[in-house]
Amino acid sequence: MFVSPQPVEATDDAFWDQFWADTATSVQDVFALVPAAEIRAVREESPSNLATLCYKAVEKLVQGAESGCHTEKERQIVLNCCRLLTRILPYIFEDPDWRGFFWSTVPGAGRGGGDEDDENARPLAESLLLAVADLLFCPDFTVQSHRRSTVDTAEDIHSIDSCEYIWEAGVGFAHSPQPNYIHDLNRTELLKLLLTCFSEAMYLPPSSDSSNANPWVQFFCSTENRHALPLFTSLLNVVCAYDPVGYGIPYNHLLFSDYREPLVEEAAQVLIVTLDYDSSTSSSPTVDGTTTGTAMDDTDPPGPDNLFVNYLSRIHREEDFQFILKGVARLLSNPLVQTYLPNSAKKIQFHQELLVLFWKLCDFNKKFLFFVLKSSDVLDILVPILYFLNDARADQSRVGLMHIGVFILLLLSGERNFGVRLNKPYSVRVPMDIPVFTGTHADLLIIVFHKIITSGHQRLQPLFDCLLTIVVNVSPYLKSLSMVAANKLLHLLEAFSTTWFLFSAVQNHHLVFFLLEVFNNIIQYQFDGNSNLVYAVIRKRNVFHQLANLPTDSQSIQKGLQRKKKTPEPISRTNSQDGVSMEGSRPAAPAEPGTLKTSLVATPGIDKLTEKSQVSEDGTMRSLEPESSQPPPDSNPSSAGSDGEPWSGEASHHQRDRRRLSSASSSGQWTPTPDWVMSWKSKLPLQTIMRLLQVLVPQVEKICIDKGLTDESEILKFLQHGTLVGLLPVPHPILIRKYQANSGTAMWFRTYMWGVIYLRNVDPPIWYDTDVKLFEIQRV
Repeated sequence: MFVSPQPVEATDDAFWDQFWADTATSVQDVFALVPAAEIRAVREESPSNLATLCYKAVEKLVQGAESGCHTEKERQIVLNCCRLLTRILPYIFEDPDWRGFFWSTVPGAGRGGGDEDDENARPLAESLLLAVADLLFCPDFTVQSHRRSTVDTAEDIHSIDSCEYIWEAGVGFAHSPQPNYIHDLNRTELLKLLLTCFSEAMYLPPSSDSSNANPWVQFFCSTENRHALPLFTSLLNVVCAYDPVGYGIPYNHLLFSDYREPLVEEAAQVLIVTLDYDSSTSSSPTVDGTTTGTAMDDTDPPGPDNLFVNYLSRIHREEDFQFILKGVARLLSNPLVQTYLPNSAKKIQFHQELLVLFWKLCDFNKKFLFFVLKSSDVLDILVPILYFLNDARADQSRVGLMHIGVFILLLLSGERNFGVRLNKPYSVRVPMDIPVFTGTHADLLIIVFHKIITSGHQRLQPLFDCLLTIVVNVSPYLKSLSMVAANKLLHLLEAFSTTWFLFSAVQNHHLVFFLLEVFNNIIQYQFDGNSNLVYAVIRKRNVFHQLANLPTDSQSIQKGLQRKKKTPEPISRTNSQDGVSMEGSRPAAPAEPGTLKTSLVATPGIDKLTEKSQVSEDGTMRSLEPESSQPPPDSNPSSAGSDGEPWSGEASHHQRDRRRLSSASSSGQWTPTPDWVMSWKSKLPLQTIMRLLQVLVPQVEKICIDKGLTDESEILKFLQHGTLVGLLPVPHPILIRKYQANSGTAMWFRTYMWGVIYLRNVDPPIWYDTDVKLFEIQRV
């Protein structure tokens, strides 16, 4: 199309105008007309033409923003330039020699236009971003005009206050503008271009250095962008106000085409990218406080200089929190509604973006986190997350979704209120591929976690620590576990305490420590309502006795490892009475062969991911010094097993820390030693359970003999009225492992988020077949 070996003068308007003068193109047409090979050829063979094309296209956008796009022709030119830049930018980013091009200044493009000195010329990137921001609040193009008159007195785009033109009612804005699908389509195209500008991040390899902030996002979210506040608010409100059901009328979406959904998806993606910010390194730089409206809290110290992060962290009104939480919960629950009223609502596909957004809200705005946990509304977020986790557990292309769901639950579980909320009875009957049970949301959580561990994809093994940490964090508050959930916890202990599992990897025994901590917390703090769990512990008492008598001599260790070779299953699924799955549920399916997925960086180990806090008598928490850690000294080194290399059942990682207490054989393969086993066996917290068994087992056996009982209900009745007051050891202090921000997770979120965006943008396929470096694209 534009391969011309001869450089074409920038002043040759007739030549350049042909690129945007066409009237009826769509973004798909532009992608078809401008093949990748051709863009690369121009880049290599006539670089000056590519440079001129970019510069001219940006110039057209700047002119459109200046003039306010009053004619149909101007709007068409703006849209075509938009599409062309969306097509070309990824090919600029993939070539390191071109990457700085948009940050260079173009001769004669001074900030004030005209022929001033080039001293104050703006880099092309800045001109482009400011023009897009202006165009997103352009009356009669992307927003409703407030004037009722002809073009002559049209609003001057520079004098309008864009805060009056926020796209949707919600946070800080009460007026819901009349829906206009043309405006929605134009906004979507501009946001697509914005997202493409931000996507330079995809072409840099992952690095733990958090200082390499994305310059496009940095500039766009700075005080240089006068529309930062209304745009942040517009994006947030458009996402949270969206109702895919179609104004509450079932099946409505079959009658009307939905122009909102593409805008909502694009808005969600732009929003999470602008919020990509490593909070673990934040020293609060000052921000011009005058930019905040009433919806933002001005009492806090000025936050980060990324205004989007800043505004997000300062939302504080209850009604705004309510609006956001209701919106996110409504959208996350949408796929669940599908299952019991098929096709009644439009099925949305952007739940992963919503989960990232919810994570950012909780991570950057503690007031929002406390609001979420203040009522049982948090369960409207929990149930969809458990649904996604259960549904994706066998699908290796959805390992990223599994991680973010677990991270959110880990963050929530660090707060006492989350554990308390889980006691609410679970009555929603979302068809899920899990055993039928009657109980609380805590039972649901434990049953789903058990299902993930025993029948999930093997790449999920690095998440086991996280899953059990969540259960430990909530355990002191669980008033009454169902028999089904109690049996699941004991089945996990049984599986994790087999000798071959304990001896086959350096960190496997941590899982036993976590489970013992769960039992201790419930027995010490919630004994009264938990006769089901106590009964299950008594029935499976041999598991605890075997742990207490775990052999530590070399011969037994070798024998334990031999047993592993005969047992290929990572965790035995026998004797876990699964019972019948819920009616209407479909089993979790593996990925279709050929499904594309993107690789993820490794997540930090649980000790890097969390920080221990002790709960005092009055319920307040104080952080503990890292030294006083309870699990043994080989505390989990960072969990690798990222998506890049397949995770074998062996510990293929942990090379660093495993040398200390265990010998490395000549092959470099780790081998367990008696000293190593002793080092942690001596610390197993079995006292409370052993005391409980010592007191209760003889009493239960006596009842059985006296009354000739084989009936569970009688024994349960006895246990319900029993008490261990004064018989158990002094209760241990409650330990909570709270999530703490760190650059490892910040990097994980960046690769996950861009991987999702890469795979979700297929029409047009903006980044396909370009040389991205942040992750690898793999086929299942």
